[in-house]
Amino acid sequence: MDIHVISIFPEMFSAISEQGVVGRAIKQNVLTLTLHNPRDYTLDERRTVDDRPYGGGPGMIMMPEPLVKTIKMAKKAAKQAFKDKPKVVYLSPQGQRFDHAAANSFAQDESLILLAGRYEGVDERVIQNYVDEEWSIGDYVLSGGELPAMVMIDAIARLLPESLGNSESAQQDSFVDGLLDCPHYTRPENFQNELVPDVLLSGNHQAIAKWRQQQALRRTVDRRPDLLEKIELTAEQIELLERINK
Repeated sequence: MDIHVISIFPEMFSAISEQGVVGRAIKQNVLTLTLHNPRDYTLDERRTVDDRPYGGGPGMIMMPEPLVKTIKMAKKAAKQAFKDKPKVVYLSPQGQRFDHAAANSFAQDESLILLAGRYEGVDERVIQNYVDEEWSIGDYVLSGGELPAMVMIDAIARLLPESLGNSESAQQDSFVDGLLDCPHYTRPENFQNELVPDVLLSGNHQAIAKWRQQQALRRTVDRRPDLLEKIELTAEQIELLERINK
């Protein structure tokens, strides 16, 4: 997959590109990450990318011309690698909520352009004419779109083939089947007088699978009951849920 990021702070992305799952995906050529700085497409000595908002008000707005030039260059670079037209995504608190289903959908694309805004936002004409979608990672405001972009990249990279050491890891994460993940344990078997549940030591894979499913349901009921309204439970899950409710 080919991801391009537009940001005035491209150095921030070394936090994910040089290590972890994203770093591994890049090293294995599963993912390419290209950074584009709008300051490189300015004409003045100060490399200005922002100006005061029309109508007054606090803060500054990112100017349209440097951003449009950068988007066009990113599109050109992406198209050289793939035939499909890359989707331009603006990271914004006003966008639709990013979740596992969205990450899985993006992971099917060949290329993607992420626009990380700064200050009070970007000129609306850029959004209207050059942005395909707006996405948010939560109902709060950050200093810029770099952190949301990194969150999206990490979530997407986990779903790419060969990006994880064990491909089954991503299939057992929270939200994959609509539920939260079950509890996990490792050595030692006895830690501070708390023992690993007997079923996990039994070697009975069928019993372990059933326990994990029950625990995932219990955790979802306790912490995110709203998720149960969005999925269709199997007959076995309904039976387990009835036991939990009792």
